Amino acid sequence: MEDLWCVAGAIFQLWMVVVVFFIMLPAMFGLSLGVTGVYIQILVKILEWATIRIQKGRQEQPSVLVPLHTGIIERARGSMEEQMGQLRCPQPPAAGEFCLSDAMYFCKKGLESIVDDQVTQRFSSEELASWNLLTRTNQNFYYISLRLTIIWGLGVFVRYCILFPLRITLAIIGLSWLVIGTTLVGFLPESSAKKWLSELVHLTCYRICARGLSATIHYHKKENRPQKGGICVANHTTPIDVVILANDGCYAMVGQIHGGLMGVLQRSMVRSCPHVWFERSEMKDRHTVTSRLRDHVAAKTKLPILIFPEGTCVNNTSVMMFKKGSFEIGGTIYPVAIKYDPRFGDAFWNSSKYNMDGEDAAQFANRVKSAIAHQGGLLDLAWDGGLKRGKVKDSFKEEQQKMYSNIIVGQNGIGPPETCSQTKEDQ
Repeated sequence: MEDLWCVAGAIFQLWMVVVVFFIMLPAMFGLSLGVTGVYIQILVKILEWATIRIQKGRQEQPSVLVPLHTGIIERARGSMEEQMGQLRCPQPPAAGEFCLSDAMYFCKKGLESIVDDQVTQRFSSEELASWNLLTRTNQNFYYISLRLTIIWGLGVFVRYCILFPLRITLAIIGLSWLVIGTTLVGFLPESSAKKWLSELVHLTCYRICARGLSATIHYHKKENRPQKGGICVANHTTPIDVVILANDGCYAMVGQIHGGLMGVLQRSMVRSCPHVWFERSEMKDRHTVTSRLRDHVAAKTKLPILIFPEGTCVNNTSVMMFKKGSFEIGGTIYPVAIKYDPRFGDAFWNSSKYNMDGEDAAQFANRVKSAIAHQGGLLDLAWDGGLKRGKVKDSFKEEQQKMYSNIIVGQNGIGPPETCSQTKEDQ
């Protein structure tokens, strides 16, 4: 037993030496030993080889179904008149007459909007064009070759037995140092030394956290880097956008107040740096935030403000409408585009599924309602009792549309119907 403890202690010491001296120290000074870059290059070569091998396997196994190459549905091209003309063939009606087939055009467009509208699809994980030896494609890849299976097994081992513990270690160190460092700096009186220490703590901890993500970051057009007194606006994919941007310089951030671990980080960070946290639902908070941001921009010696004007995370494929409040403050605007390579991971944070704050008031109310219905043997209905005096809310209609969309796409556990040939064989 003692020998096992000695071996475990030696492994732990070796592990910490690698983490501290070969990863953390270079990261603190903005340096890199190049190991991550070499790993990325090897991984790219493996993915390219796997893609070619999969394509050959499809030719050898034609029974394997190939997913659509464009989204969920294939939209018809052409104007309304052209598409209706195709539906009316081969006997187009006389000018000015109604044709029953015209209704099919509008039904088709309505179903397209329900299944694959341009808003809803931006809040699901980005679909990969080829397999990255993990998941996130519509295709369930079957056995193709022994070499590909061995490569997949080695990838699982490296990712989950080596990289995963390493990333957890670096994330814990980076976040704990951020909380402790910013809290200690916060006790210092306002001075240039405090500002310098605050920037040093933030920059160092963000770089360590970036190494925990195995991030290889490429900054373009560095001459346009946001300057003090300016406003940096960027598209928003995930909370780690902050970590990616702050590796190249510090920012004063603007964001919603959160609970849990994120709340701990926010409360500690604001002690040493003039970050602005607010409650999105409070109107008075919005006015206070606007006033504080104007004062911040007016002081040309303060850090640039980092704002995500979309107000939510989008899935790394598009940029959605910017809220105008960020552009009413004044000051110089520095636009920044953030794009993640989807082959190496899904950076998108789906806040509707993974809420940082845990259970909100609406979810709590529904849980209590369900408990009462279950205990009393009553029906648990989602409808508002106020419907006896008013109309159905649009949110209920949208919910039904989403449910129907999930059924069509096959995300509710309801698979597509069997083909006629399969049904006949079963009979």
